[in-house]
Amino acid sequence: MNAFSLKILKLPSATKTQLQKLGLNTMYDLLLHLPLRYENETRLSPIKKAPLGEEVLIQGVLINKKIVNDYRKKQLLLEIVDQEGSPLILHFFHFYPNQARSYQEGQKVRVFGKLTYGPQHQLQMIHPRVYTRFPTELSPFLTPIYPSVKGLSQSTLQALIKKAFQIVDLHELLPKRFLDQQRLPDFKNTLYAIHFAKKNPLDPTCPALRRLKLDELLAQQLSLRLLKKKRQVHQDAAIAFTGALAEKLRGSLPYPLTAAQERVLSELNADLAAPTPMHRLLQGDVGAGKTIVSALLALNVLENSGQVALLAPTELLAEQHYEQFKNWLDPLGIHSILLTGQQKKKEKESLKNEIATGKAMIAIGTHALLQKDVQFQALKLIIIDEQHRFGVKQRLALKEKGSTVNQLMMSATPIPRTLAMTYFADVELSRLDELPPNRTPVKTILANEGRREEVENFMEHKLLQGTQAYWVCPLIEESEALELQTALDTYAHLKDRFPKLHIGLVHGKLKAQEKKKVMDAFVRGDIQLLVATTVIEVGIHVANASLMIIEHAERMGLFQLHQLRGRVGRGEHMDSACVLLYGKNLSREAKERLKSIYSTQDGFKLAEIDLTMRGPGEFLGAKQSGVPLPRFANLEEDGDLLNLARDLSEDLLHHYPKEISEQHLERWLPNKEAYLGV
Repeated sequence: MNAFSLKILKLPSATKTQLQKLGLNTMYDLLLHLPLRYENETRLSPIKKAPLGEEVLIQGVLINKKIVNDYRKKQLLLEIVDQEGSPLILHFFHFYPNQARSYQEGQKVRVFGKLTYGPQHQLQMIHPRVYTRFPTELSPFLTPIYPSVKGLSQSTLQALIKKAFQIVDLHELLPKRFLDQQRLPDFKNTLYAIHFAKKNPLDPTCPALRRLKLDELLAQQLSLRLLKKKRQVHQDAAIAFTGALAEKLRGSLPYPLTAAQERVLSELNADLAAPTPMHRLLQGDVGAGKTIVSALLALNVLENSGQVALLAPTELLAEQHYEQFKNWLDPLGIHSILLTGQQKKKEKESLKNEIATGKAMIAIGTHALLQKDVQFQALKLIIIDEQHRFGVKQRLALKEKGSTVNQLMMSATPIPRTLAMTYFADVELSRLDELPPNRTPVKTILANEGRREEVENFMEHKLLQGTQAYWVCPLIEESEALELQTALDTYAHLKDRFPKLHIGLVHGKLKAQEKKKVMDAFVRGDIQLLVATTVIEVGIHVANASLMIIEHAERMGLFQLHQLRGRVGRGEHMDSACVLLYGKNLSREAKERLKSIYSTQDGFKLAEIDLTMRGPGEFLGAKQSGVPLPRFANLEEDGDLLNLARDLSEDLLHHYPKEISEQHLERWLPNKEAYLGV
């Protein structure tokens, strides 16, 4: 389909730049640039009967013009009267001399603005829109107000959109029987009803808006299903294994796997044995045991002489995985290596050589694994931890280091059903929804700032019993605007108050070696209290840590709080607590977050709440999931449309020519190549 480039219009370069800032690069983009709101200029209101506090259109004659000085600033006052003789003051606090000169007494004008009372109890409009030239007949359409940027007027946008309607091919793609069944308009009338509206089409029940939402969701579903089909073309990915290595690791574990872990492992092993490559997302709550499952899976790949790569978003997490895998796999004769950006050049070159020759059976690392000079001998499985922290290109860069590579993505953020249907329709989903039996529930305590001394005394009592604790602060440097207690200040205060306690400090600005030194001391038990920023949000497992104190908990996201809380309660038969210290003047949203985190420890329940509070974009970790975020659809409100889109995508791919699906994708996702290669 022709994308209808804006070059057709021969626009000034400044206008092109302004349009690009709005993401408008084609004529079709213009048609999908929907109004934020509408203004009603379809009828004239007599001044006496016009509703106070509402925007109205009034026609009258200019009878008086004056410029007054008030508070050392000039103001322009225009007085008009309508045909009934009712007066109205037009008040301009900011104006240009040319603007003032353009108004003449006796001139007929139309004005649009909000009607209010002025200081002398006279009716007025402040900075209304004034028309000195206008057609006799009123427009039958509402006036659309579009998102814009400085220098790009509403009239310019309106004119360009009208032009786009004349140029762009808007023929219907969806089956007529389906549209009739759902009582939805055809595509051209849908867009026309939104840009040239006679009543507000932004009402969620409006058929035109529902049609747009459906089309958008349908494009997502089609793209993901085509992606899945593309991967299934590979028919030589099956991995033969007996499970002998995995059984040896199982036999060395001090605990049995949970029923959920056994179920998920069966799903993963079935993927390995299938002729098409694995593409699975393993989601599980904090502490549900994703790492041991991934290790058992890795052993089945190694049994077939394949290599495994594990990608982690931070050095701390990569090191944690490395130490855990070494502990499990060294006794089995499995050689693992750790590759990070902070290692010395000579060491990195040696490790890269081990990967290239196959000596390194498992390569664990950060973004350093993605470098072009990192080559694998026989990469067969990639494991991506905290997958939402990586963009599509990054995941693809690692996958391309082998042929028919299996991909397991892991996330400690449980994904609500509607979100999974929308963003992961091409991915098989596995859930670890059961915590190991040795995990004790973490008691959540809410405490305001006034109880800080009480919290500190409670902490000292716990530490003197032989346990360890975290004290988490949201900032490293002082910010007067946010009025937050910093990690540095907290560390200094606690050192001063509890001189006999062994206290450490870790934050994101420490050098990697310094950070590692502190963390190693905490793991060994040499440090009793670790003051930290949210750098410890993921990947830190210290069984002896039974207390988590979080400063200014009201400033943190719901799931961030949940993940931090999950750092404690990992020791057997140990009472654990998480204290949420909060400040004064909580917002409604902050109160809801704290209430939610206090009421449940179920990560899947919290995920549903978090999605409602933040929306899908923030929930997924910005826009790097690989699938464009819905612009029009609301995943909480439009679940019925999501189901329709899913069913229709299957119907189109099965019963209709491929061209229909391709044309729909070209219409909605012209840059789909950016993510259809994952």
